[in-house]
Amino acid sequence: MTGSREAQEAREQCPEPLWMVVANVVQWRRYGEGGQGQRPGTKSFKGGSRLYVQESVDGAENCMVIGRPRHTRRYVAAFVSTRHLHTFRPKLVRSPAVLRTAEWSGFPDGAAAAHAAAVYERKARELRTWRWAEWHHPEPCLCHECLASSAA
Repeated sequence: MTGSREAQEAREQCPEPLWMVVANVVQWRRYGEGGQGQRPGTKSFKGGSRLYVQESVDGAENCMVIGRPRHTRRYVAAFVSTRHLHTFRPKLVRSPAVLRTAEWSGFPDGAAAAHAAAVYERKARELRTWRWAEWHHPEPCLCHECLASSAA
């Protein structure tokens, strides 16, 4: 009997699910003079990591995200440049660990989250192409645009 009571209390303590925007970290990012260098992922997150986007700051150039960093299994909140993220999509988040870390109330429904995801995707693509617009890509280039175009 005590097991069912504990399970019921745990369910009551679980926060309500939230609609959030989810994105992945790019596998490789350009850096350095003219973007000629390439590094995997970001300093905090491995390439391909799933991040829950909470909000954008300074004109959507940076995002507050929740994710599991390279060196720990706990969810943390961090700021990441929007250009280092791709494949933005809406998701109904039920994970108690993510919901406890979230500092805001999420989107009211899936349509609002889908609209925000489209805006983030457009801004991220714009920032990636604008950053080194006058420079050629290194050979071989592993940036997100080059990998996406070769896969298509």
